Amino acid sequence: MLLLAAALALPAACGGGGTADSEDPVQVLLFGDPEELAAYRELIAGFEAESPVEVQLVEASDREDLIARLSTSIAGGAAPDVFLLNYRYYGQFAAKGAIAPLDQRLADSEALSADELYPTALEAFQWQGEQLCLPQNVSSLAVYYNRDLFENYGVAEPPERWTWYEMVAAAVALTRDANGNQVVGTESEGTQQVAVYGLGVEPSMIRIAPFVWSNGGELVDDPETPTRFTLDTPEAEEALRAFLELQIAYGVIPTDGEVEAEDDETRFANGRLAMLLSSRRATTTFRAIEDFDWDVAPLPVFDESVGILHSDAYCITSQSPRQDDAWAFVEYALSEPGQRLLARTGRTVPSNIEVSRSPAFLDPTQPPSRSQVFLDAIDTVRATPTISTWPEIEDVTTGILEDALYLGIPIDEVVRRLDEETRPIFARGEGP
Repeated sequence: MLLLAAALALPAACGGGGTADSEDPVQVLLFGDPEELAAYRELIAGFEAESPVEVQLVEASDREDLIARLSTSIAGGAAPDVFLLNYRYYGQFAAKGAIAPLDQRLADSEALSADELYPTALEAFQWQGEQLCLPQNVSSLAVYYNRDLFENYGVAEPPERWTWYEMVAAAVALTRDANGNQVVGTESEGTQQVAVYGLGVEPSMIRIAPFVWSNGGELVDDPETPTRFTLDTPEAEEALRAFLELQIAYGVIPTDGEVEAEDDETRFANGRLAMLLSSRRATTTFRAIEDFDWDVAPLPVFDESVGILHSDAYCITSQSPRQDDAWAFVEYALSEPGQRLLARTGRTVPSNIEVSRSPAFLDPTQPPSRSQVFLDAIDTVRATPTISTWPEIEDVTTGILEDALYLGIPIDEVVRRLDEETRPIFARGEGP
């Protein structure tokens, strides 16, 4: 019933097969924070100023809501014309034939060409030899840091290359009580209440993956057709163990109860978190910060510099009766004018190569001053598998990793559970 209600929440103008009234707007389904949605409204206004096509933004409350709406509306023959979704989640729709291929439209376009977009992001949305969606961004994981806290406590700002253990050492030095005294490890629990934590990071596979890769390990047995996790190797286990020690051993990240009361992004914006691992998406929110100076640093390494791809793409549904008009919007959104509009908001690392290297993105008057960090990471990013069941796998692994991080479950048990509880889900997955 909840899924059906979500489907019905889409405007009736989404339409299915058959004909659509020419006055109907093109429906674009996406989700985002208020700052992000404002950026997309600006993008739509820019498109409508140059085109007779009207676009209506359909706002999902979050990713789960978007996927629920999309799934049920496709099943009911009332899909939106366009949706924006991360590559890790589009496989479930690609496997159902719900997305219209864009190869020919891209080849025929006079406003956009494939060689203008970063290949890494393009490849993440290729399914069985076809380009199903076109990426709007090519972000990576980075370390946001509070420059004022680093200066106040005499901690050197992150360099252009630093190690995992250097990041942990900085987090330890920056974890402080209300009087500014350093809170060491977890031994002080009950005697010192932490006012500022050194680090914020969510216990998820996409946060752990780049460190496994950096340490020489692999996430799965085959990136194209994975059948299991391969976190039982010495390289992968070392990285996983180091990640899981952040709370129990070092006490540099908030407890699960504290995260429930105040999420890491809000804690950072309020000046109570010295560092946060996040993608470019956080920039739009953090530009509203007035109480302190902040910047971004590259992801720390174990050995090799490796990042993880964060990329969302515009997909046109195969049910859409307005595919020509939908393409006109997608074409504009990814061409230089559209990419510049969105880049100026801080929301994205543009997938358009030229725009990413322009002042629209590398604006010296807007934080972060080290935006080049995101561009430098593009050559190192790797993607997670895009099999149809990957979203289910992420859900299962997040629950296990939460228990491991906050409850201190032994590493052997963590690895065993990650393997045993996901193998059946891998087996059901369809790949690109």
